[in-house]
Amino acid sequence: MMTVPDLQRRKRDKKKLIVVTAYDALFARLLEQAGIEAMLVGDSLGVVVQGKSNTLSVTMEDMLYHTKLVTGAAQQSLVIGDMPFMSYQASKEDALRNAGRFLQAGAHAVKLEGGRAMADRIQAMTEVGIPVFGHLGMTPQSVNQYGGYKVQGKSAERAQTLVSDAKALEEAGAVAIVLEAMPASLAKTMTEQLTIPTIGIGAGPHCDGQVLVLYDLLGLFDEFVPKFVKPYAHLRADALQALRRYKEEVEQGKFPSESESYH
Repeated sequence: MMTVPDLQRRKRDKKKLIVVTAYDALFARLLEQAGIEAMLVGDSLGVVVQGKSNTLSVTMEDMLYHTKLVTGAAQQSLVIGDMPFMSYQASKEDALRNAGRFLQAGAHAVKLEGGRAMADRIQAMTEVGIPVFGHLGMTPQSVNQYGGYKVQGKSAERAQTLVSDAKALEEAGAVAIVLEAMPASLAKTMTEQLTIPTIGIGAGPHCDGQVLVLYDLLGLFDEFVPKFVKPYAHLRADALQALRRYKEEVEQGKFPSESESYH
């Protein structure tokens, strides 16, 4: 089974970390069968599962429900619970309590967004044995502050701030940091300067690992496809074709046939 120390060892051994989001038991089993060793129960479920325009309305109850589905099915993978908006920002006490609820639901670690301002939360969690993943760059919970989903760290000043934030998270005890939507050169610099793994999503090829949203990877979600997404299948098109065939066969009396009927 993949553990936090295993994950950190991968960086030292220069072996890429592969992470995919998961939201239910069926896909958690599929991911394990494919050899995926780390799953993020992402608050991205607000968009790809719940159909919202952003992740801000996702609740702790939503996240804990989906975390239980994934951890109930995953036997070997490291499962990371994504802390939703306002589950950790208000106070260290909130952060600790809610992070603990993720571990009680079966997660092995949690992830939260934000830079230096979140360092005290990460330190408090680390001190009580809760592994924490940081998240820098385009942090979706700050979408209103950024005025949309925009690449971060393009200016020298902003890039330096992100490097400083990354070091602060590492010093606070973060076990890894997700780097989202930033120039590849900046992600390379951060990866080289940190001793903990970086996991990229729209941050170029130099990170220690990569993560993609499951529905994007499989071509199931096409309402908004970021530049950094590569669909490895086109399941939405396949599903549409199957549903239309089913509808047509029922209308034409072809389904159910003798072979689908009991006698």
